[in-house]
Amino acid sequence: MSSALRVALGPEALGLRLDAALVAALQRQGRSCSRSQLARAFAAGQVRIGGVPATKPARTVDAAVEVELELSEPEPMQAVAEDLPLRIVYEDAELLVIDKPAGMVVHAGPGHERGTLVNAVLHYLGKRAAELPVMRGNDATRPGIVHRLDRDTSGLIVVARTERAQEGLAAMFRVHDLRRRYLGVVWGVPGFTKKTLRTRHGRDPGDRRRFSPHVDEGREAVTHLQVLRPLKDAGLLEFALETGRTHQIRMHCRMLGHPIVADAMYGGMGGPPSRRALAAELGRHALHAARLGFRHPVSGVELDFESPLPADLLHLLEQLGDPGQVAS
Repeated sequence: MSSALRVALGPEALGLRLDAALVAALQRQGRSCSRSQLARAFAAGQVRIGGVPATKPARTVDAAVEVELELSEPEPMQAVAEDLPLRIVYEDAELLVIDKPAGMVVHAGPGHERGTLVNAVLHYLGKRAAELPVMRGNDATRPGIVHRLDRDTSGLIVVARTERAQEGLAAMFRVHDLRRRYLGVVWGVPGFTKKTLRTRHGRDPGDRRRFSPHVDEGREAVTHLQVLRPLKDAGLLEFALETGRTHQIRMHCRMLGHPIVADAMYGGMGGPPSRRALAAELGRHALHAARLGFRHPVSGVELDFESPLPADLLHLLEQLGDPGQVAS
């Protein structure tokens, strides 16, 4: 199946590649479209300007134009079991707490159909996706998922095994009734010891992949920050989340002018050569979900878990002049 669309490219598209302008325009309309999906449409002659197929996705948009577009509906993805390493911190009949490594995507999405935490969980439990609960509004690629961590964020995540556990955990997340602490290394030594940020949170109009506090409308994002140790041209910080918006910590650090080290999307790859070299060596942003606590959704027992900084972040601290232990 395919859907026919008309996309108006106005002044905001001038100077962009045609394919990039189309993706951005579709995102503004609330439609998802991957570059690969759009490339197939170009190859099939399903991108037309004035009724004539556009054959050059890389052409520059030099005037306002209306584009006729047919997008083939992507095949629905189904999570399958894969034998992947998984560090289980806690498990019972209702839930799992997992220490996720950096680089592992939580659930399948465009470009990440395999190798996810969900794939690993299904193999570990010996179950099919249909045997785990799926939250309302999610699809079959997210069985058991209640919250997520970014691909390059390491640390603690909880997965539900039963519907009652998932519903209970989801309710806690809605009212922020969990204890979550992250550790991160930022560029520059902050000029504060403790700080609380309360901002708006919405799509950055300049880059729809990113989020920004500088938006006219958006949900509230609240982060409590504490500097644990000043480092050489950097700082080790603890972040306590009062809300749990997508990219919240990364967005707030960029706003402060202290981006997370090696966070390419939020400014952590730039600066002098010494910064760029350390960021490139790390290969992922320096953020770790270190502590997770909550009341068990079924038994009511209080649970608290801690994950130590992984080796790559400890090595980064050594390079920045702080080989000691993380302050508690």
